[in-house]
Amino acid sequence: MRQISSIPFDIFSVRFKARLALLALGPLLGSAPAALADLKIDRLVIEKSQRVLILEHDGAPVRSYSIALGGAPRGHKQREGDQRTPEGQYTIDARNEDSAFHRSLRISYPNEADRRRAAMEGVNPGGQIMIHGIGEADPEMRKLHPYIDWTAGCVAVTDSEIEEIWALVEIGTPIVIRP
Repeated sequence: MRQISSIPFDIFSVRFKARLALLALGPLLGSAPAALADLKIDRLVIEKSQRVLILEHDGAPVRSYSIALGGAPRGHKQREGDQRTPEGQYTIDARNEDSAFHRSLRISYPNEADRRRAAMEGVNPGGQIMIHGIGEADPEMRKLHPYIDWTAGCVAVTDSEIEEIWALVEIGTPIVIRP
């Protein structure tokens, strides 16, 4: 069983600051989920360094979520199994309502540039990068989710948050993933 005390303090500090920023921005980022139902989310933005996913409508943020990333979150995904979350411009290209992680939205990684780079390096670029919930994770993971990066390169939110995102985001929605 993993102990919270084994998590480096700087991870708590970064995640704590991100959560404080989200709380401060909350009133500016929209109201209750029911009020969002009529909005068309036209872009998702992930700020990896801030561990935040932002939903935008007409270029304005309307909702934000604290996220967990891959176990090696710095830098652009290079190859399958590197535990990195990609960076760049993609789209949401599939939905899975029966995911082991509750529900998931697939990000269109790898794009043509990612495939070309991987081919030049002679590696498999990987794929199946998702925005997903926690799902069938053990109870300890549910407790640690807000504090650690635990995915294999995906973007994780809570199950209730992926439900909300699922209802608001359509296939074809652009997503920008920034360092």
